[in-house]
Amino acid sequence: MTASEVYRELAEAAWTWVLRQVREDEGPWLPESVPEDGPGDLPPDEDRDSLYSGIAGLAPVLAEIARYRTLGGPEQALAAGIVNRLSARAPVAAEPSLYVGLAGHATALRLLAPGSEAVALRRLAELATPEGWRTTTSFVPDSDAPLTDIIMGVAGVVMTAVWAGGEHAERIATTGGEALLRMADRTETGLDWGISPSTRSRCPNYSHGAAGVGAALAVAGAAAHREDFVAAAVDAARHVLSVGSLADGGFVVPHTIPPSTREVEPVTYTWCHGPAGTSHLFTALAHAGVTEVAGLDVGELRQRCLTSILDSGLPDRLRPGFWDNDGRCCGTAGVGDVLLDAAQDHAGTPRADTLVSAALRMGDALVERAIRDGDGARWRFVEYRVENPLLPPGTSWMQGAAGIAAYLLRLARYLDTGPDAPVVDRPDQWWAVPARLRGARAGLVS
Repeated sequence: MTASEVYRELAEAAWTWVLRQVREDEGPWLPESVPEDGPGDLPPDEDRDSLYSGIAGLAPVLAEIARYRTLGGPEQALAAGIVNRLSARAPVAAEPSLYVGLAGHATALRLLAPGSEAVALRRLAELATPEGWRTTTSFVPDSDAPLTDIIMGVAGVVMTAVWAGGEHAERIATTGGEALLRMADRTETGLDWGISPSTRSRCPNYSHGAAGVGAALAVAGAAAHREDFVAAAVDAARHVLSVGSLADGGFVVPHTIPPSTREVEPVTYTWCHGPAGTSHLFTALAHAGVTEVAGLDVGELRQRCLTSILDSGLPDRLRPGFWDNDGRCCGTAGVGDVLLDAAQDHAGTPRADTLVSAALRMGDALVERAIRDGDGARWRFVEYRVENPLLPPGTSWMQGAAGIAAYLLRLARYLDTGPDAPVVDRPDQWWAVPARLRGARAGLVS
């Protein structure tokens, strides 16, 4: 088989395994992970509808599948079930966020049935306060104050509004952007954000910190013509630069400041806490018309982030804790997707060839690490700090087989069709690829 056939066949096997896990209880849901003895008869989790680990996260996989083949009957039924479930829940949902709540539901609805996302965006507009959106998650047990980040906070809501558009988008993006300005902490070099007012430590990279908040402000500023938002995004980048390292032609930022009390790598290279995700800050600034930060070209800063990835040694598991995850949030598939975004954005250059080669290394690692049997394919990540380090296989978009399958399908499609292959874009990365490649949302559900 050709390389694209290998990737696609494995992705289809992984998708088959995910579909086997989908259950029905007032709409589709799936367990976040599946132990060796099966998931049992547990009820759906509270975040069953989420983009991170629930059925909303199956929407971008279905959208990717539809890029190269017609959906089968069970897939069409699943897509319709997701739309029906999320549309019915949106008017009463209270959690606003991109990866756990309404903004994620809007993302799934827009991918599957363009126009249907309006009900989720309307609800977000209703829930908006001058301080942002109050969370219902237990991430910060002593507070329901608005969070700032992409995963659970205002930044992710702002990104979704700009990406989705529609009658409520400007109000949501403006309300969120202004709330982020009020929640900012002024530092010696720029602006910083904690995930909430009560968090003492900072995770300055993309998912929970200044890099992600800055990216949200940049794209919102460009969309709403708000120079103050763009200026704040530049200040966010200045702060991120001040706490990172430009050594050896790269750019990395610590995982946590001050260092985490948990035993984690001080520097990681992932979408969530490393240069893979943080590179999107610099592409967002470029999208907003910013050319340099602290005397450094924003395009160069993106390339420095990618250089750090290329030189890090991943996806090899060099030591316990270095590269124990193959998912989108924290591992191989997420890094591969960022590499492909950048390769397509620099098509026809020697740098693009280097990035594609690295993306293929990510794909090959996923092939090598797949667990296969008659039920399909999946992956088991490692948590070396526990007695039984091999974790049960995950099903989800961010931490499981669904998200990995989507990356492998995209990689196969790239190999078959070249750098002009359309990209199934999402709220937190659409500006990182050329506008002409952003997937037209024709919809999968009529």
